[in-house]
Amino acid sequence: MLSMHVESDRSWKASECVVTEPSTIKRAITAASVGNITEWYDFGVYAYFEPTIQKVFFSNLSHTMGQIATFGLFAVSFLIRPVGGVFFGFLADRIGRNRVLAATMILMAVGTFAIGCIPSQESIGILAPLMLLGARLIQGFSTGGEYGNAMTFIAEYAPDRRRGFLGSWLEFGTFTGYLLGAIVVTVAHSALTEEQLLSWGWRIPFFIALPLGLVGVYLRTRLAETPAFAALEKEADDREKAQAVGRTMKDVMVLWPYLLVCMGLALAWNVPNYMLTSYMPTYVTQTLPMMQHAGGMSATSSEILQIVVMVIALLSIPVIGWLSDRFGRKPFVLVGSVGLVVLAYPMILLIRSQSEVAAFLGLLIMGLLLICFSATMPSTLPALFPTKLRASGLSVAFNVSVSLFAGTTSLVVGSLVALTGDLNWPAYYLAIAGLVGTVSILAIREPGGATMWGSPPAAASLEEAHALVTSRPASAVPVAPAGSRVA
Repeated sequence: MLSMHVESDRSWKASECVVTEPSTIKRAITAASVGNITEWYDFGVYAYFEPTIQKVFFSNLSHTMGQIATFGLFAVSFLIRPVGGVFFGFLADRIGRNRVLAATMILMAVGTFAIGCIPSQESIGILAPLMLLGARLIQGFSTGGEYGNAMTFIAEYAPDRRRGFLGSWLEFGTFTGYLLGAIVVTVAHSALTEEQLLSWGWRIPFFIALPLGLVGVYLRTRLAETPAFAALEKEADDREKAQAVGRTMKDVMVLWPYLLVCMGLALAWNVPNYMLTSYMPTYVTQTLPMMQHAGGMSATSSEILQIVVMVIALLSIPVIGWLSDRFGRKPFVLVGSVGLVVLAYPMILLIRSQSEVAAFLGLLIMGLLLICFSATMPSTLPALFPTKLRASGLSVAFNVSVSLFAGTTSLVVGSLVALTGDLNWPAYYLAIAGLVGTVSILAIREPGGATMWGSPPAAASLEEAHALVTSRPASAVPVAPAGSRVA
């Protein structure tokens, strides 16, 4: 078992604890969550508008090739995420989390707004998908710096005893963004004719991203830097702050066991995430009817089912986050991982039935297993890395995993289904993700309630600080691999 926390000889005093006022914590969580709403609204709109985008930008291709091309453009934004993760992760460890989060929000809003401005393929030919590719690359570069830094931002603001609950609000923002995207697309489908939708209606949801982004930037720029980073900044001398990125990368790579665990957990979390939110809308409305020679479910019905599932998940995430502060993160991650292995095939069979009730049950099972990760990962993954390398280590591992294995879910599974004719590929993919998640979570010790690596204990009040040092007199410090310069 990878040892994350052991007792050191040092005892903390209450005066050494980081105490952050609850009002400040609340503003920090709100700013990060609102930013996440904007980021994932943008991705959600693209996913739910996939059939329409296919007709606008790939009208000259066959249905199957157009679908693969559209999924490919969805996936390409993930392939550049590690570049954004490395750039913004290292930048956040140097200049602070808050500035970087404001920059990534501006980039994402601009990239999404730009998609709404692109002429159709019929108007400008091959330039249309090329311009869409450029906008998607901007989105991917932005998101690479957004999510790892947002997790770091919230984890470093949160008191040790409430990190699970407060961290879960980041994913509350994610699901809210997806939900908002689904609602806007559903309204567009219901209110507009097919001709209006293809002519101009599809652009409206992308234009909405700009004002959402401005609100997020305003909220984020009003916040101070995280307490953990501010404390580290005071201790750093000029030589350390001017260190080369090459050395920082070497320091990160020394933490390779934690990088691997982070990648495994990110894979298990994000494969069901993108399976549910990105692939299932097309699988239900297009793939199943075409390959099963049945009438299929309408786009509006599919979107309504997705909205209901996401509302249930949305309301459940803070509850599981709160419970994880009391019972630990590992039990919930294990339930999610083992559940993916055991229930992947049954849930896909339910969805394949094309009955709206059965399909809803299948999607709901997938959604409930997903939130076992969504509610716990924002507090689990940042604990794998020390403060001075937290944003860079987390961003690199998380984005490489999502780029290679999770963000490409729609493209890979859609292509495998088209090539083999086997409609059960979503189940196989989910089961593999569950196996990876099970191995990864069993490799670490329980992180719930522990002090963040490289940081003093964190509390919401002086009374809580006294209680922390009384109940845990010695600091919990992760054991870094041999040769590490960061412990």
